[in-house]
Amino acid sequence: MTESDNILQPTTENYQEEHIVTLEWQEHIRRRPGMYIGKLGDGSSPDDGIYVLLKEVLDNSIDEYMMGFGKTIEVKVEGTTVSVRDFGRGIPLGKVKDVSSRMNTGAKYDSKAFKKSVGLNGVGIKAVNALSSRFFIESYRDRQAKNVLYRQGVVVEESDIIPSSQANGTWVEFTPDSEIFGDYHYRDEYIDPLLKNYVFLNTGLTIVFNGRKFYSKNGLEDLLNENLTSEALYPIIHLQGEDIEVAITHTNQYGEEYYSFVNGQHTTQGGTHLSAFREASARTIKEYFNRNFDYADIRNGMVAAISIKVEEPVFESQTKTKLGSKDMSPDGVSISKYIGDFLKKELDNYLHKNPGTSDILQKKILESEKERKAIAGVTKLARERAKKANLHNKKLRDCRIHYNDTKGDDRDETCIFITEGDSASGSITKSRDPNLQAVFSLRGKPLNCFGLTKKIVYENEEFNLLQAALNIEEGMEGLRYNKVIIATDADTDGMHIRLLLLTFFLQFFPDLIKKNHVYILQTPLFRVRNKKKTVYCYTEEERLAAIKELGPNPEITRFKGLGEISPDEFRHFIGKDMRLERVTMRKEDLLKELLEFYMGKNTPERQNFIIDNLTVDVEA
Repeated sequence: MTESDNILQPTTENYQEEHIVTLEWQEHIRRRPGMYIGKLGDGSSPDDGIYVLLKEVLDNSIDEYMMGFGKTIEVKVEGTTVSVRDFGRGIPLGKVKDVSSRMNTGAKYDSKAFKKSVGLNGVGIKAVNALSSRFFIESYRDRQAKNVLYRQGVVVEESDIIPSSQANGTWVEFTPDSEIFGDYHYRDEYIDPLLKNYVFLNTGLTIVFNGRKFYSKNGLEDLLNENLTSEALYPIIHLQGEDIEVAITHTNQYGEEYYSFVNGQHTTQGGTHLSAFREASARTIKEYFNRNFDYADIRNGMVAAISIKVEEPVFESQTKTKLGSKDMSPDGVSISKYIGDFLKKELDNYLHKNPGTSDILQKKILESEKERKAIAGVTKLARERAKKANLHNKKLRDCRIHYNDTKGDDRDETCIFITEGDSASGSITKSRDPNLQAVFSLRGKPLNCFGLTKKIVYENEEFNLLQAALNIEEGMEGLRYNKVIIATDADTDGMHIRLLLLTFFLQFFPDLIKKNHVYILQTPLFRVRNKKKTVYCYTEEERLAAIKELGPNPEITRFKGLGEISPDEFRHFIGKDMRLERVTMRKEDLLKELLEFYMGKNTPERQNFIIDNLTVDVEA
């Protein structure tokens, strides 16, 4: 036997008894947090893990309310510590420790106690416990109480059952562990929408957050009014059934916009219930008018919300953003039939009883149909062009994993950088992660599309290829990248390109921005270094701090454009420490007026605004 033969022989030396490891429950969660809460993050994005921890605790309190116990929930965030106090039934005192630290323990396996709950696998509260540097839980029940204190999921103190004057309910206080989440902070701007959605879905519930009250009287109708950024063409249609609630209107914006929920859980990626709603609502409207309307024309401009309650729901991930269930309950009717039957009866009745609304709706559909037919020829040619370009799209350097893939833990990390010019595209392309990061290169400044119809999206090659790259022509469900990142220079031309791209998205795909998919890449303005250390600075304040830190006469470089940053350096700015600024829309940002002001014809008002708000970056 030769030496090479010996090398190829199988061996068991590196696979012995000592290699078999059994982890404690909290160790497994801490080693694999993504399995339980999705991404980590530092609190700068609404889907970061620290908000998932808050939601997991809140879900238990909401489930109590849904079962008819406790009309108020108190939430406090002080620095990095969060507390949630509900006034439900309280955890049975003998099970406080088990419920908070024993995997697969909970009441929600018993459908009599929690018929239509969000959390069904008994994991959520344990994940919060394991991922917190300090976790305290106390239950109040029939004038008695019991509490347990944990650190990183390990019990450090446990009380006996003691007398209490507190009203029934549960109090949870936790501090997310900086060993897991790093230097994080909570932002009210991301907590507020979360709490608002809870009260919209649970009329009569009051949530008090740091002294501020959230309450809704009209449910999903209030939710739509809160989120509309274009004027509704007719009063919101608000329909309710035993396990279903919907709200529907149309606006003059392009595309469709939906908010979907299951058992109070915001299913941001939709699922079987949203697909059924889109199909059934369009079919019901088509049958009501008894016209051969195209579904796309019926749904164009639709803004709607749907909430259903399902027994034992099946979600496609632990973070519950997409419903996979096909039935309302294990032995019940299908979700598709349930939603279809409800809309066939209630929406059809509403339209018959409200001819003013149905007349406005029909006019909107006819306008959408007219525009679609007017651009049909252009659309067909553009699609063929885009299909050919996709085979060898010089503008797109694609990645391997996509947001609309059916499987993959990394889908949320997918992004596409929209850059200007070859030099910037080259630096990003050489620095990027080819598995998760794509690059789309613009040629100069895109067209100002304000006031133009969607025909321009197909006539303009750049817009058409960008639409095809994102895969959003038919709606957000096919979106290929979770983050659409505008990466332009921080000079006047770069700012103008940003504004032109944002105008394109706001005009034709506003849901892309509303659903938190559009970001601006922040790149450093300065590099300050000496022989021992290099510091990249994003602001003048950071530059002055770096000079102070590095001592006398450091080398200072001012980056005038992305193309000046070498690929080796760029790798730092689009990796795990990438700084992104999310583009947001608020209720008060009425779309038509916003675009008219910034992108319409020059007006004295806009000129004065620019002069008053102009800031000059002076290099010291």
